[in-house]
Amino acid sequence: MTLALDATYFGLLGRGVGAILLYALLGALLMLLGFWAIDITTPGALNRLVRDGKPGAVVVTSAGMISMAFIVVTAIWTSSGLLAEGLLSSLVYGLVGIIAQVGGVRLLEWVTGIRIGEVLAADELKPEAWVVAATHVALGLIVAVAVI
Repeated sequence: MTLALDATYFGLLGRGVGAILLYALLGALLMLLGFWAIDITTPGALNRLVRDGKPGAVVVTSAGMISMAFIVVTAIWTSSGLLAEGLLSSLVYGLVGIIAQVGGVRLLEWVTGIRIGEVLAADELKPEAWVVAATHVALGLIVAVAVI
């Protein structure tokens, strides 16, 4: 018995590794952009509040990152298998998801009267943080399923 690899094995492996790295880079960039979009549309410096360990800021930011990941993962999963098309569709769906999340969450806060700046800056976890976090996750799932 001999161990032999197909002549195209390493080429396919290299393309697969390259695709993984490109999708990971795009996903990380979209998540950073999503964080930035949430940061600039909320009162206070969200990045500082997270670094300071404010529990509301941490919960809401974590939910935003998870929901962005839902969108990116679904966009990758549904891509045609062609790398350029998959990356482009992931980028477009990711940007649409960011817009939908930020708009939807701000709308929820306005309708419910949640003062998100106070919720994020509080030293204790306020119940409103869970509502905003759940909205992030729900919108991420909605956009992800819409991609399918």
